[in-house]
Amino acid sequence: MSHKSPKIALLIQSLEGGRFDPHYLGYFECFNQQRFFEAHEVLEELWLPLRRQAQDLFYKGLIQLAGAFVHIQKGRPQPALALFRLARENLGKYPAVHESLDLVEVKELIDTWMKLAAEADVRTSFESIQWPRLALVPAR
Repeated sequence: MSHKSPKIALLIQSLEGGRFDPHYLGYFECFNQQRFFEAHEVLEELWLPLRRQAQDLFYKGLIQLAGAFVHIQKGRPQPALALFRLARENLGKYPAVHESLDLVEVKELIDTWMKLAAEADVRTSFESIQWPRLALVPAR
């Protein structure tokens, strides 16, 4: 059960019983709908009890990635850039595919958005840009 909003609790409940923790799956569900703050919130519930363990920086990096996009949505490229850098650094500590997520693709996505954020100014609107999507790779 989720300690966050009832909406998040329902999402988590709907994703139970699969190969992955429903919070992890919920992250992708929210992220791909541009609900970046909720993506952060969903994964934070999984991450908090795992801090200083093997998955700590992986989940933290994904949370930072979602947080960067919260800043992009609010037109704040500089805080977004800082979070993109942290996310890239934390995710870089894991193999190319980790928890069925292609981290090479994720790092390329981060690099692209870091470039966009670095070139942005106060007048730049990200509304016309296609928002990113994340997908798990099929098990081999």
